[in-house]
Formats: sequence, C-alpha cells, structure tokens
Amino acid sequence: MSTIRITKQFSFETGHALYGYDGKCKNVHGHSYKLSVTVVGTPISDTSNVKYGMVIDFGDLKKIVKEEIVDVFDHATVFNKNTPHIELAKELQVRGHHVILVDYQPTSEMMIIDFAAKIRQHLPETIQLHSLKLQETDTSYAEWYASDNS
Repeated sequence: MSTIRITKQFSFETGHALYGYDGKCKNVHGHSYKLSVTVVGTPISDTSNVKYGMVIDFGDLKKIVKEEIVDVFDHATVFNKNTPHIELAKELQVRGHHVILVDYQPTSEMMIIDFAAKIRQHLPETIQLHSLKLQETDTSYAEWYASDNS
C-alpha cells in the first residue's frame, strides 16, 4: 500500500507581543493565523473498518488540532511568562481577557514548535506528523518538518 500525506487547514485569531524586540511587533497586536497540518500514513486496508481507505479521518485530525491549538489560541493574547509582560497579562486576566502564558517568545517559529509537540502527542501510532505551516500574514509564514527535527 502506498504512503500518503494528507493536509487539513485551520484558522484562528491570536494576539501577541514580542518583548525586547526592536520593531513594531514589540507592541500588542494580532494576526489571522492559518495553520496547515500534514500527516503521513498508509490508508486503512481492512475492508471491514468504517474508515477503510483513509489514512486518518479528517474529522479525527480536526478534533485533535481544534482541542490542542485552535480552541486554546483563538481570540487569546499570548505572552512570554518570563518577561515583564507578565504584569500586563495579569491585568488583562483580571479584566476577563483570555491570556496564554508560554515559556518562549511567541513568534511564529516558536509557536509552530509548540504546536508540533502538542499535535504529535495525540496522533494515533500509525500516523506521523509530517509538517506544519503557520501563516502569520498573507506573505509571511513558518514551516516545521519532521524530517528536520528527528
């Protein structure tokens, strides 16, 4: 049986600020992120399996990514908890805002590393995460490939 890659795309809105950065992104701002998740596997060959012919049901992949990434990050503001932004984060939380504190600079590069780890933990053993693409703007994105990170 052939090895096949399948991709599902997601979108979510997230705010962030890059503490210590020397450009505009030091200010709190947001992006309409687009996340493409590609997994690789062999289509199920058991004709009695309801998912016969699928590498993974797109609905199952969607459930993983929505629970681990989209539902968590959508309409949240992300700050590095190891910076003075922690004070701003606390103030926003007190005022009822959805804030995520991470232990990294919330760049697309670092977020995609975090996303890869979270998605990998929940994939079935027969499915491998192949790649992620996190698009921050129409012209800027980060990519993560399993082959670069083994």
